[in-house]
Amino acid sequence: MTTITATSHASTASRAAGLLGTALLGVLLIAGVGFASMPAVHDATHDVRHTLSFPCH
Repeated sequence: MTTITATSHASTASRAAGLLGTALLGVLLIAGVGFASMPAVHDATHDVRHTLSFPCH
């Protein structure tokens, strides 16, 4: 018989929250830099955005 404790649930929830936060931060960084008005910043991320199928124009 397997016993699931509150600690394992908290650990799983904490891990999921961390992954979600990291993914959200990554999307925001790509979007923020993708629509930046500075040409050097835009050009530096142009190919990465296309690789990830992120539209930029």
